[in-house]
Amino acid sequence: MEKEKIGLYLGLAGVICFSLTLPATTIAVENFGTTVVGLGRTVLAALLVGIILIAKREKAPNLQQFKSILIVAAGAVLGFPLLTSWAMKTLPVSHGAVEVALLPLATAGIAMYRAGERPSVRFWISSMIGSGAVILYAGSLGFGSLQVEDAGILAAVIILGLSYAEGGKLSKEIGSWQVIAWAIVIGAPFFVIPVGLSISAEMLHAPVQAWGSLIYLAVVSQFLAYVAWYAGMALGGIARISQLQYLQPFLMIMFSALFLEESITTMTIVTAIIVVVSVYMGKNAPISKYQISAKISETRMSNKG
Repeated sequence: MEKEKIGLYLGLAGVICFSLTLPATTIAVENFGTTVVGLGRTVLAALLVGIILIAKREKAPNLQQFKSILIVAAGAVLGFPLLTSWAMKTLPVSHGAVEVALLPLATAGIAMYRAGERPSVRFWISSMIGSGAVILYAGSLGFGSLQVEDAGILAAVIILGLSYAEGGKLSKEIGSWQVIAWAIVIGAPFFVIPVGLSISAEMLHAPVQAWGSLIYLAVVSQFLAYVAWYAGMALGGIARISQLQYLQPFLMIMFSALFLEESITTMTIVTAIIVVVSVYMGKNAPISKYQISAKISETRMSNKG
């Protein structure tokens, strides 16, 4: 239980850090463009994690771990940053935040197959309450008809859900910061050329707020937040910790009110309370672990017998 408690705290720290991602992206993309913000954050983060990996003389992952890291990189390093940077050029933060709230369902569903977790009926009920509250909240905002950018956010959610589940599973083997560090180092070299071609002299004159947002995206959103998040999932379980993401839309909207002057309504507060209750229910719901490798071993032993 103590391990799960630490996992919940780490997961919550990760969610708070992630909640500033869309507001920071909205600010940065106006001055630096989609490519620099979406891919450039990884190039900047690679400079930091490269130094850490060299200083700590970390052992390179084996072939099986490398395959998992590629999945993490596809979602956390490439897919989500690029798709959200493109979508947030036109979508309001509150709009994108609501769609990102579907991440817990995507993560928990994928964890059933990638990590062998089997959430209980109570867990799924709490998850449906949380997602249902967010969908109703979206309707109260006048969500309107879907745009092409919405499809980009939804695709990003699915890709990131897979990345979360894979990263949480791999963190138990090589450590949380190592997972995202190797994913960043693997992905960054492919981004150097497109980012370099997208840089212009005008960007040097971007306001301090834009530079601060870009640095935040590189150091916190792309690296430190993932360290806390993957560690939380490794300790507390992928499906259980994923429930904390239901808090993310409301934290995003709160930060948007602080930094982008977007409004907070009574409906926002009421829905946030419902979501907090659903997260609490999910936190205490039983989740069994289906040991696939153990079952295979038992089958082999019975066959020999």
